Amino acid sequence: MPKKIVIIDGHPDPDKSHLCHAIATAYVNGAKRAGHETRRIDVAQLDFPVLRVPSQFTSDDVPPVIKDAQASLEWADHMVIVFPLWLGTMPALLKAFFEQTFRPSFAFGEMQSSMPKPLLAGRSARVIVTMGMPAFLYRWYFWAHGLQNLKRNILKFCGVNPVRDTIFGMVETVDDEKRGKWLDSIEKMGSRAG
Repeated sequence: MPKKIVIIDGHPDPDKSHLCHAIATAYVNGAKRAGHETRRIDVAQLDFPVLRVPSQFTSDDVPPVIKDAQASLEWADHMVIVFPLWLGTMPALLKAFFEQTFRPSFAFGEMQSSMPKPLLAGRSARVIVTMGMPAFLYRWYFWAHGLQNLKRNILKFCGVNPVRDTIFGMVETVDDEKRGKWLDSIEKMGSRAG
């Protein structure tokens, strides 16, 4: 069954030579070949302000590019988020994008018992992270704290479930053959909408 997929390329540098951009493109290519519909959000290409005070987070004054992103998230059955690990978590620009996009009344609503109502239920997600350290070290020694924060405290909090992840480590040291194998695996993942 074809899915509607939004791919969020969270690398803050628009230079297309970065692995994250190639990963996002490979996923889109695989998904399209399998008949899935896709939309892509390149965070590096968006112009939006950083939220600085709580009243901005709860305001209805949403920048147009963020409204477009919200419309794509509402449209999607599945979201794919790609980013490089910076200081143990996502880059600041991607975090600013989530703060702008996952606002009250869009991503979560009024309190239900002890928790807000999740408004993005019915969607699944795949988070793909690249990093310079070995993936097993990040996952087992550092407990993948930045990745877990996104999965649990943002996505699942808003109703997105299941949330799966893929980590590519030691990205600065891999050769072209290994990189090509990674991109092939991502393209296959895209074809399965996984």
